[in-house]
Formats: sequence, C-alpha cells, structure tokens
Amino acid sequence: MFDVVAVDMGGTNLRAAYFPTQEPEPAAQRKIPTQAHEGPEAVLQRLVSLIRDVAPAGHTTLRVGVAAPGPLDPRRGMVYGAPNLPGWHAVPLRDRLAEALGCLVYVGNDANLGAIGEWRHGAGRGVENLMYLNIGTGIGAGVIADGRLLLGARGLAAELGHMTVEPEGPVCGCGLRGHLEAVASGPALARQALERVQAGEPSSLANDIRSGKHVGGTDVGVAAQAGDPLALDIVIRAGEAIGRHLASLVHAFNPEVIVLGGGVSTLGSILLDPMERMLKAQLMSPAYIEGLRLVPAALGDDAGLIGAMVLAREM
Repeated sequence: MFDVVAVDMGGTNLRAAYFPTQEPEPAAQRKIPTQAHEGPEAVLQRLVSLIRDVAPAGHTTLRVGVAAPGPLDPRRGMVYGAPNLPGWHAVPLRDRLAEALGCLVYVGNDANLGAIGEWRHGAGRGVENLMYLNIGTGIGAGVIADGRLLLGARGLAAELGHMTVEPEGPVCGCGLRGHLEAVASGPALARQALERVQAGEPSSLANDIRSGKHVGGTDVGVAAQAGDPLALDIVIRAGEAIGRHLASLVHAFNPEVIVLGGGVSTLGSILLDPMERMLKAQLMSPAYIEGLRLVPAALGDDAGLIGAMVLAREM
C-alpha cells in the first residue's frame, strides 16, 4: 500500500490532498494561489512545496497524481500549452516533479481526470461508457469507452468543447472560430449579453453593463432564472447548441450516461430542457436514447482531484 497526494492545477489556485487509502475522502488538503503570472518555474516551486506540506512526514511510498490543464501528453507528462498558465509551452511537468520529490508522478488532463473521478466515485459509478462535460469558464470533457479512458494516439483525445458548432461563430479562447466553448461557456454567455445590450436590447443587466461593471456568465444565469427575456434567450440558445453537439457525440460514442459539471450546468431546467429537447431531435435513431441518462456531476470541483488520486493509485 502506498500514500497518494493528488493535485489540481488551476489558473487561480493550486490544490493538493492527501489520500491514505483508495477512498475519496482526503485526510488532509490545502489550497494556495497559483500566481500563474510568475511563470512556470515559480509555479513548479510552489507546487513542490504544496505537495511536501500535504504529504505525511517520513513517507516512503508516496505517489503523486496531477490534474493539469491541457493540451498535454499524459504518457510523457508533458504540458504543451495551458491558456490559464502563461509560459507553459512544452513543460515536462511529470519529470520535473518526480526529480524534485523523488517519487512516481502521474499527470493527466484535468477534464479527463474529472471523467475518471465521476466514473469511479461519482455520478457515473457502475457504467462502462460515459461522457463527462464540465461547462464553466471553458468546456472540458472526458470519455470512458468500454471501461477505459479514451486518450488517443498522443493522449489528446476528447476535447469535446473544442469542436466546431458554428463555422462562422465567435472566436474561441484557443484562437479558432465557432467551437462549443465559444458559444456556450460562461464567458460566451456574458459576451452575448454585452453585445446585445450594446446593440440596444432591453435587459435587467443593462445598467451594470453600461456602467462598466463586470458581468459574467453567472450574472447572465441569475438574470435568466429571474425571468429576464434577453438572458433567458441566451441560456436557451446555449442549451440548444449543447444539445445539438451532444447528439453528434452520442452518435460517436454511444454512452450510457452523460455527466454534466461546471457552473453553467447548474442553471437547471432553463438550460437542460432545451438541451434535452435538441439532443433527442437530432438523433438518427431512438435506439441511441434508450437507457441514456443525463445526470449532474456528483463531485463538483473535486472531480479532477479525485480522478488524479485514482490515476496515481491504479497506474
């Protein structure tokens, strides 16, 4: 038996948790600011210190699992680039941590590990085929196919949020145009509200927008839930876009369950109803919908952390 420290690397915070057993309840955990603007070397140093702080004193059998933003190669532990981590280009994360800590280190895409976390310990327990979408600031995803995480040739598979849904649509954070993330993520909802209010459409968000106050996706969601027509229309359109995209993904992967996480996914029926309606309308056969369940994520922000624990424990 060995101890595991799982790490979740975010653009805002670094989180680490110590798991003495295979159960998903950590014995200790800690969070510190990432301070990503300081660059890779400074973040790596902070990460090493955080892992040492959380790991038990005198450990001899430690493994570390890291949920990192992609794109990355999990087999080599190489981060190719991370939008929220400036300067992270071809950083050998696994090897750098292993050298500093003197233990085995395993690295995975944070959304892929979110899928593993929900599959093993969350809303996807007991199935062999699962799709996980985390719809928040971005749209990350992971696919479990026939009881295995889908990785692809270089570990880059299942970027389901970076597939084109509107060929002439808005530019995505990755620099390409019309991806689902550019249409239905939290920042995408906020951008649409800003553009439509500035074009003269009435909304309860108008005063805040015109005064220069920051309006985010959460604000649009709250306004939609309160019945604001503009915000509600934006959320419904996002739900329809997600539903159309899900239909294509269901055709590709034929999952038993679709697990929805992230802040946008918590908007409830105003998002989920148009999503499910469009999903069903776009399927080529009712056979695809038989037994298919759309369920909310059970682990919240801990999905990737728990997935990193599973990765380190079972490799």
